[in-house]
Amino acid sequence: MTASDKPRKRPEDLRSARWFAPDDVRSMGHRSRAMQMGLTADDWDGKPVIAILNTWSDMSPCHHHLRDRAEWVKRGVLQAGGTPIELPVPDFAEQFLKPTSMLYRNLGAMEVEETLRSHPCDGAVLMGGCDKSTPALVMGAVSMGLPFIFMPAGAMLRGNYAGQKLGSGTDVWKYWDERRAGTITEEQWLGVEGGIARSYGTCMTMGTASTMMSIAEAFGLTLPGASSIPAPDSAHKRMAAASGRRIVDMVWEDLTPDRIITEAATRNATTVAMATGCSTNAVIHLIAMARRAGIDWGLDEMDAIGRETPVLANIRPSGKEYLMEDFFYAGGLPALMKELGEKLHAGVVTVNGKTLGENIASAQNYNDDVIRPLSNPVYHEGSLAVLRGNLAPDGAVIKPAAMDPKFQVHSGPALVADSYADLKAIINDENYPITPDTVLILRNAGPQGGPGMPEWGMIPMPKALLKHGHRDMVRLSDARMSGTSYGACILHVAPEAYVGGPLALIETGDIIELDVPNRALNVRLTDADLADRRAAWTPPAPRYERGYGWMYTKHIEQADKGCDFDFLRTEFGAPVPEPEIN
Repeated sequence: MTASDKPRKRPEDLRSARWFAPDDVRSMGHRSRAMQMGLTADDWDGKPVIAILNTWSDMSPCHHHLRDRAEWVKRGVLQAGGTPIELPVPDFAEQFLKPTSMLYRNLGAMEVEETLRSHPCDGAVLMGGCDKSTPALVMGAVSMGLPFIFMPAGAMLRGNYAGQKLGSGTDVWKYWDERRAGTITEEQWLGVEGGIARSYGTCMTMGTASTMMSIAEAFGLTLPGASSIPAPDSAHKRMAAASGRRIVDMVWEDLTPDRIITEAATRNATTVAMATGCSTNAVIHLIAMARRAGIDWGLDEMDAIGRETPVLANIRPSGKEYLMEDFFYAGGLPALMKELGEKLHAGVVTVNGKTLGENIASAQNYNDDVIRPLSNPVYHEGSLAVLRGNLAPDGAVIKPAAMDPKFQVHSGPALVADSYADLKAIINDENYPITPDTVLILRNAGPQGGPGMPEWGMIPMPKALLKHGHRDMVRLSDARMSGTSYGACILHVAPEAYVGGPLALIETGDIIELDVPNRALNVRLTDADLADRRAAWTPPAPRYERGYGWMYTKHIEQADKGCDFDFLRTEFGAPVPEPEIN
């Protein structure tokens, strides 16, 4: 069924009419209070009420322009005959939320769902882009079930220092290693600091923000090409207004998310993610988003698609030269999707009412070094690989395209840090006894152990190796890492150490075996050895004893399941009914 096949709603069928239409005392109060804000019956009578969920705040540099963009969305809603209402939701400011914004993704998704449920909304425009904002907005809106359209915040302009392009995060790690190695001066370091973030917008590498905005578009949740538009570009304002216009028609068409986020659309989103050189965080968020829509999706499905989908986007960190601004000029995500050809399901419906195939039919690739054809990929397989073995029975993730190839098959002795403080003591000691073959392990940094699974998995190179010219080694943790990061970093080891996963049983000196081509991750110990150590293992003390943190630790799922709360799963219980209005 296409968007046009379903009968259009009548004004009396609008959800907001439950608040405004009845001739009773409660609805009189709703109308009276709306009039208190300067509205009249012309604003609510027979018109869709559109919620604009805005993640703007003074602490969110990635979303600093969304206060302005909300006005453009409102303009579009009004042009199409709707009534816009702007509602605040958490800002998900990646740089400032501690210990990690991931601790609050599900809380934000709950707020999105309940904000939409409790207000007189017929549809919604979701405004976000910084890492956790996209999955949180989508997860909450999917669970609510109203028609919605996602409006990506867009990437910032590329950085610049001393005539060199700078990429968000990627070049921070690169130059931080060089500063710790003593190869650049403080003045150069401060120059990078001042030049790497030149405008509002999200990270302009293919980090988690650009990855998740691209996934939203590949799901069919944005207007065509929306995820690639740089935040400061004038086209971004026009896209915001167009999103406002389109959501009004989506309400009349009753184009709800269950008609868009299908298994075929989920396959498309995964395929596109792999082809972009996506962030490792895509695994957790995409699984959670799909499962909210009732799609049974997991690591095995993602790895299978990754084996068949090469990296086509020559964007840092998997690529070597280009950034998201270059990607936009080359044709953006529609051009990449067209290059993927038959690897995508072209018949899925998207928010503009057309199929994916219709949306990308006229797309053009203007630079085949930025967006590679299938015949000349950046990397022969997808961005991510899923590892399993006696060290990660429920899986772990690595980014082969962004690591030194010599480590794809590797064995070496473990060096274990039980906390980040322990880790810093190792990496900051330039005389620490460590070799390039060592497998540096950080544990107790997973969903419960972190808490919140912080981005500590991009373990900085030890000074003792940097001074000898080494820039990569195998690093392993139950944490996440920034999508802008790179290196031979094994992440998301599940079950995590904090809950007694095998990672908790590893001792310094144990031999760790990594085999990326065969998707294997093992420790050279017998089952009997592991059983003996488990019998002697003592669970750590609780991280929280009250409040949100306590609730979080009681209900958070492991990384391989998307780190959602167990009680928010679609299959946990019956759908939540509409609120009573009495």
